[in-house]
Amino acid sequence: MSPLVKTYLMPEPAAVKFAIKTTLAMMLALYVAFMFDLERPYWALISAAFLQVRPMSGMVIEKGICQLGGTFIGAVAGIVIMALFAQARVPAIITLTLWIVLCTYVGSLWRNNYTYGCLMAAVTAMLIVVIAGGSTPAGIFDVAVARMTELGLGAICATLVSSLLWPSRVGQHLADQADTVINRAFYHAALRLETSDDRDELLKALRESLGALTQLETDSQAARFEGPEGPGRIRASHVLTRRTLRFLASLHALDQLLSDHTERLDPQSVAIARELAQGFTDAEHVQGVTGARRYLQALRGQVHESDDPTLAPLDRRLRLGLREVLGHAMIMLDAREAIASPGTYTLKAGPLAWHRDRLAALINGLRSGLVFAGLATFWIVTAWNSAMVAMMLGTLFSAFFASRDNPVAVTLMFYKGMLAAIPSAFLFGHVLLAQVHDFPLMAVVFGTPLFLGLLGAANPATMGYCLAFTIFNILLTMPGNDMDFSFDSFANRAVAAIIGLTTVVTAFRLLPGLGTRLRRRRLIRAISRDIHGLRRRSITQGETRFSGHMADRLLQLAQHDDVLPQEQRHLFALGLTGLDVGTAILRLRHRFDSADHPAIQSAHQALLKALALGFEQSARGHRFEGLEAAGEDLKAALQTHTDDSPARLALLTGLIERLSLSLDRLADTMAAPADRASDAPTDAKNPA
Repeated sequence: MSPLVKTYLMPEPAAVKFAIKTTLAMMLALYVAFMFDLERPYWALISAAFLQVRPMSGMVIEKGICQLGGTFIGAVAGIVIMALFAQARVPAIITLTLWIVLCTYVGSLWRNNYTYGCLMAAVTAMLIVVIAGGSTPAGIFDVAVARMTELGLGAICATLVSSLLWPSRVGQHLADQADTVINRAFYHAALRLETSDDRDELLKALRESLGALTQLETDSQAARFEGPEGPGRIRASHVLTRRTLRFLASLHALDQLLSDHTERLDPQSVAIARELAQGFTDAEHVQGVTGARRYLQALRGQVHESDDPTLAPLDRRLRLGLREVLGHAMIMLDAREAIASPGTYTLKAGPLAWHRDRLAALINGLRSGLVFAGLATFWIVTAWNSAMVAMMLGTLFSAFFASRDNPVAVTLMFYKGMLAAIPSAFLFGHVLLAQVHDFPLMAVVFGTPLFLGLLGAANPATMGYCLAFTIFNILLTMPGNDMDFSFDSFANRAVAAIIGLTTVVTAFRLLPGLGTRLRRRRLIRAISRDIHGLRRRSITQGETRFSGHMADRLLQLAQHDDVLPQEQRHLFALGLTGLDVGTAILRLRHRFDSADHPAIQSAHQALLKALALGFEQSARGHRFEGLEAAGEDLKAALQTHTDDSPARLALLTGLIERLSLSLDRLADTMAAPADRASDAPTDAKNPA
């Protein structure tokens, strides 16, 4: 059964509640807009609909604040543009285009509701400049106040309904996301440690864990609006993000040893890894965080007891890595418990620094500017009033979808939803609504297609189609006190909507964003820059920046690799190797930054530099020969100037040996021609 059919034949209770809440919020906004005789009440409906897409109370408040802030900034920008070019349409349009480019650029650099605020700043300024063209200064100010009032009304109604009717809180949502992160990470760990050949399942588990992790980190900021427990949940989310990334980096390193160098390992070490794989599978199904933590603690004790000082350095490194993985897993469980019950644990962590690709953001901004400029030229040349609808839709959706993983596909989903809304809006919004003379009956008639659209919008698989169906029912009807029910007016709006979205789809196809080769070069530079930065910044600051950047990059690269041919899927593995190297640098700094002797400090810094240069050179397809020599220099300095035990020196030797093997594998993979599937990595678990 298709998701669309299932959504309407067997709707989930949560979907029905969402549709009822959002429809009531929209009808409340519409009633108040009618009561105060606002000029364009439909903007209040759209505002309420967008805010209720994520109906948790804290998120509605946060998004509402960003919406109002963006609207205010956009209104000020629109007033300034009109104050400078009130009687000069072309300079005003050029200045407005630059403003839209700036708003889209800044919005593309964010990963949370600030993006929505930037979008509203662009759209509000566009509405003021286009609608108020040729008006008096007082008229321009009235238009700005009207847009802010309509959008603010929608925000207030959405917040009110969200808080009073079936309220849902961010805290529970974060706990559910944390469960997904941990369960999928544990399943991924089981696949890694048993060296599974099911590449698709391994990638799926990793992508699901990273996707939930990124969503958790982004959504956690809204917890601050849900009482004094909010900051504790935010800190716990940061801890979970950091520890999960260390967990994944360690697994990647262990898998490389178990897969490619089994002959160099003791059979007992391989057997222990297999036991841990089963242990993570069992821990995933243990009821309760306390039980799972106790189970992992027992496993860690078993691994510790199996340690043998006579083993080869690589074997000792493997067993230490297994203990580290279990340690990370237990802290992940503590963080999950702190998210669900902030008073259980007191965790401290600063916010993460997300990766921001300024070139990609600039392309998004230029694309939005070109869409608006093209539609504005069309409006000026044709003098067609309905072209303003096309301009508004082009600006809105070219900026809104710019940072999505596959903007063409998302826009086409909205396009299909818009086409489905045309007959619905004509039937309910014109034929039937023309016979209505009181608000209760109007709410029943007009609210019916909105409710049906929102029912489908609660399902992620059908959200793109159904949310578009809801929004375009509003835009094609444009409810107000002085509605125009003529067919000509409706047809003009429908044609304008088609032109606006067609322009957006065309723009995304002509300017698709960064290609694979450019993305690869920028990825290598960005990761190399962060790895070099780990040597210079404080450990806390370096870890904060590196963890945040790599989480964001890995999620984007996992999704990017899915659309490439099998033989070209190397970017995601490149990111995993960078995460492994960066984590190793942080581990070395934790151990040796406090060393007193200058010879140890010098050898330590030389090793860190060799690791950074080794990744950079290997990522470009060239083997790096200086890593093992740098490791030997540090080992010699430690032997001369400290009383480190042979066991600790063996662990250092094992770490350097493992990293050298990983970088050699990376260099061989990146040097292979992209069109030779036999030379390219076919398994994401190898450090491509």
